[in-house]
Amino acid sequence: MREGWRWFGPKAGVPLDHVRQAGASDIVSSLHEVPIGDPWTTEAVSERKSLIENAPAGRAPLRWSVVESIPIPDRVKREGSAAKREIDAWIASLEAVAANDIPIICYNFMPVVDWCRTDLDYETPTGSTAMRFDQDRFAAFDLHILQREGVEADYSDDDRSRARAVFEAMDETAVAELTRNIASALPGSTTEPLTIPAFRERLAMYRDVDAVRLRRHLIEFLERVAPVAEAKGVKLTIHPDDPPRPLFGLPRVASTAADFAALFDAVPSPANGLCFCTGSLGVRADNDLPAIVRRFASRIHFAHLRATLRESDPRSFHESAHLDGDVDMVAVLRELVAEDRKRAEPDRIVFRSDHGQRMLDDLTKTVTPGYPSIGRLRGLAELRGVIRALEHAA
Repeated sequence: MREGWRWFGPKAGVPLDHVRQAGASDIVSSLHEVPIGDPWTTEAVSERKSLIENAPAGRAPLRWSVVESIPIPDRVKREGSAAKREIDAWIASLEAVAANDIPIICYNFMPVVDWCRTDLDYETPTGSTAMRFDQDRFAAFDLHILQREGVEADYSDDDRSRARAVFEAMDETAVAELTRNIASALPGSTTEPLTIPAFRERLAMYRDVDAVRLRRHLIEFLERVAPVAEAKGVKLTIHPDDPPRPLFGLPRVASTAADFAALFDAVPSPANGLCFCTGSLGVRADNDLPAIVRRFASRIHFAHLRATLRESDPRSFHESAHLDGDVDMVAVLRELVAEDRKRAEPDRIVFRSDHGQRMLDDLTKTVTPGYPSIGRLRGLAELRGVIRALEHAA
């Protein structure tokens, strides 16, 4: 397995030497500065690739092997194949990536909001901080800040009572912080930051989009792009929903093994693949992660490896250390390593230590939420140790 590292580009202030020092060989990155829906150019991708891969004399080489992500415009999710202009632009970006020999593209199909957290610095018992999704705080936002149409029907009496207590205890600063965390697009997000009025307006556009229609739109998108990817030698990898359940009354269609089976049955192209994210899928107790790897092993080209810990209300969770939490990481890695050993070098699975707790010196620095270097470095070291042990045993 190839060790990857998410790099947010030259403006993020993290030098590529830090990636080398972590021991990673593969870069996972994107042209984050390009507006959602605009086509990438071959020249822009080439310029970024040269920055990554033209190592100074004596430095370890790096390879840009995964694009994460080319954002899919909201109109594609709402209208499917009718969003021809947007899909054409996405294909142009794919072609620019392929022209630069970058073999993997990660994407997601979450409507309106991408990955969602209520807290960015939840303090753990060790004194480190982690990202957290607190169900009561989320409900407080949904019911009392966003106040979306029909919201009451999605919560029980007890849910609404707890949410009201949470909201009433918040001052203006706390309300602004919670709104920013949920509506303003987290790092790496492929959706646009939204004001509260714009959020309500966007949700209203999905009034007639249920899970059946959203899945159909995803399939229509893949029916257009997968043949191009296959012809160009690029693997498309869908990222699971995070959290893997409906939010804001919106459907989500990449949360379970059944969701992936439906997608691969509908579009059997070998270019139609999966980004296996243990953190997203592990939030659901009914997801058997090692079984999902075994079932879809040939479709997995990229993996996000992190762990989450469900709390007393299992709808709430926080990011745990990579070998802790509810994910049996050793069992997952055993399956991934077994699949990886079957592959030739160009097709090896790329993984990255996803997210990470904020700890040590990072507690005193400004860091990208979810992506502190030290927490990810700890995670990569732990994962590397497990992988080496499994490879030795094999």
